[in-house]
Amino acid sequence: MSHRVPNPGIQSLHHIAIICSDYEKSKRFYTEILGFQVKNEVYREERQSFKLDLSLNGQYLIELFSFPNPPNRLSRPESTGLRHIAFGVHNIEASCLFLKDNQIDTEDIRIDEYTGRKFTFFSDPDNLPIELYEI
Repeated sequence: MSHRVPNPGIQSLHHIAIICSDYEKSKRFYTEILGFQVKNEVYREERQSFKLDLSLNGQYLIELFSFPNPPNRLSRPESTGLRHIAFGVHNIEASCLFLKDNQIDTEDIRIDEYTGRKFTFFSDPDNLPIELYEI
């Protein structure tokens, strides 16, 4: 007899999977610009695909995939599916200046009307929307 639980027992977010169009460009963006560390990198010959596991502060967060000729995202950011990913930062102005120094444009900083916290958006090399949220 199986034991039923009131929910699936989810404890935390395990990872986010991202498919990129230019593997080396995206790898550089997530490691050299955003500061993720490479946990594991493999090339899967049968799929002609790289799989790069990235961590931040010791926490595994992103699987970066390359595939031959992946289709483009339909719209930004209101297409069905993943809307955006968000990362917490302590000083949003300093984070925006760092991105600007690395030729990455950010939207104007806005204020969350419910929490009073600052946030902004920018894009990865494939135009995936990324939010910075001041914590």
